[in-house]
Amino acid sequence: MNLVFLGAPGVGKGTVAQRVEDEFGAKQVSTGDLIRAEIKAETELGKEIKAVAESGALVSDEIVAKLVEGKFASGDLDSGFILDGFPRTMEQGKLLDETLEKFSKKLDSVLYLTASEEIIIERLSGRRSCKQCGKVYHLKNIPPKEEGKCDICFGELFQREDDKPAVIKDRLRIYEESTAPLVEFYKKKSLLTEIDCSGTIDENMVKVREVLSGLSE
Repeated sequence: MNLVFLGAPGVGKGTVAQRVEDEFGAKQVSTGDLIRAEIKAETELGKEIKAVAESGALVSDEIVAKLVEGKFASGDLDSGFILDGFPRTMEQGKLLDETLEKFSKKLDSVLYLTASEEIIIERLSGRRSCKQCGKVYHLKNIPPKEEGKCDICFGELFQREDDKPAVIKDRLRIYEESTAPLVEFYKKKSLLTEIDCSGTIDENMVKVREVLSGLSE
């Protein structure tokens, strides 16, 4: 099962992808995780990415595509994959097509996860991240056992600047502008299925399972 998950920040792509990985065996690929791993490994590419990030600029489409291509080349995705957060732009969509062709892969479906702006702001503004290990919590949905402390490493929890309501609205606007053409791109390929993910993770997974079960029949 080869999937792409599209959806705005805070819609729940990562959480759904983890559940799908556990239940269906497709490997979740988060471009954010790939970028962090590359920086941590201090590879030449990682140093380049770190310099770009520290300058406040966005990592280029080509670099992100190169990281994803590396996952395909490693053989990790031979039994199926979920691309979580990639592609985000039309350019990335074209680069993904090239990569899939190179490794003789094809997409089975593109799930477009949606939720209202109000729900997304509530989800993101309640998010807290550990300064040490990066584990993410939510004050309402996944609270830590001890307020302000990570359950795993006891590191301090903090709110990212881009998880503050005013910034979230800007992020959503930018996302819609960059991704709208991609939604149309996959619609024309008859690959896109829109799923309303306004509910709880269990409610959302009922809808996701229904779509994915249809793919495996």
